[in-house]
Amino acid sequence: MPCAGSVTSPVRLCVGMSAMFRKAVRGFLGPRNRLDLQQQFGFRRAPKKEDPPQLKSQKKKEADSVSDRHVEQQQSLQKSGLSPEFDYHTLQTVPYSRLFKPFCFAIGFSGVSFVGASIWQYENLRVLTRRLIGLDGDFFRDRIHPPKTGQWRREINKFWQNLTEGQKVVSVIIGLNGLVYALWRIPQCGPTMLKYFTSNIASTAICLPMVLSTFSHYSFLHYAVNMYVLWSFSTSAVAILGKEQFTAFYLTAGVLSNLASYAAKVGFQRFGPSLGASGAIMGVLGLVCTQVPEAQLAIVFFPFVTFTAGSAIKVIMGLDAAGVLLGWRFFDHAAHLGGALCGIWYMLYGHKQIWQNREPVMRAWHKLRDPQQPPPKS
Repeated sequence: MPCAGSVTSPVRLCVGMSAMFRKAVRGFLGPRNRLDLQQQFGFRRAPKKEDPPQLKSQKKKEADSVSDRHVEQQQSLQKSGLSPEFDYHTLQTVPYSRLFKPFCFAIGFSGVSFVGASIWQYENLRVLTRRLIGLDGDFFRDRIHPPKTGQWRREINKFWQNLTEGQKVVSVIIGLNGLVYALWRIPQCGPTMLKYFTSNIASTAICLPMVLSTFSHYSFLHYAVNMYVLWSFSTSAVAILGKEQFTAFYLTAGVLSNLASYAAKVGFQRFGPSLGASGAIMGVLGLVCTQVPEAQLAIVFFPFVTFTAGSAIKVIMGLDAAGVLLGWRFFDHAAHLGGALCGIWYMLYGHKQIWQNREPVMRAWHKLRDPQQPPPKS
């Protein structure tokens, strides 16, 4: 008969191999599957403590109220026809610290816009100076830009030359808005348009949409009304500022109006996408009405009703202020109010503090561009 030692040795060997196998499997599968191993070998973790029934019901009520509020906001925007139908996943609450990044972007973008406008004006003055002293006469200009051939091209060129400086600038803006409006009609572009061409502080993209949403219109009526108002005030605004300064101001007003919209959405915890050039156009209205408050304005469908520009901007700002406080959701009243305040401030203080101090920028650009000649005077 075999001895006892010959029986226990294979048992010990099997136990040791089983332990080594468990360690190898545990190391191979990693921590994610340790619960399965513990259950398999007879060890289980203690279950998590459940919340009391009262706390559960309270959390459920809070989540349902937040969800209902977001659904109501989305439905009101979709019924207005100014915003597309969307399944927009946003944060339930947004802290004030989230405004820091858009604030820095607005300041930086505004500075870059006015620096670019200063360089643009420098180049225009340089070309004008060279033409006046005969370095870039009609002979060279005709060779660089020869006369248009074809009847329809001559007619288009004649129409363009008859436009005012302000109408030429605004025509480019209208064309860009029309291009973005056409992109909204392409279904494949829908997700990209919702992310980058609508501004929403609760979205994943918050900085770039502050600029792109200024050129974005989903409804044709919204696009047509905004562009008509911008065209109506373009000649006066560009006559006051010049085309370079007007372009920088228009972009700045659009970004700052979106920043005001962000602040209102965080303050009142009312989220949803916003789009349109209304904020920037309100900046143009605020600027013109501040500079020429006695100008007579009229409603397009009621030309017999006239009022002064100063009275018009006060009434519009009053309605927008009421819309912000009362929670009206048909328009983005905070963006309108922010744009109007931007235009008023720039006409009263910003023009002197920003544009009239652009000479260092033009001198620095002149040293890079043409250091051997004296810089042109604006």
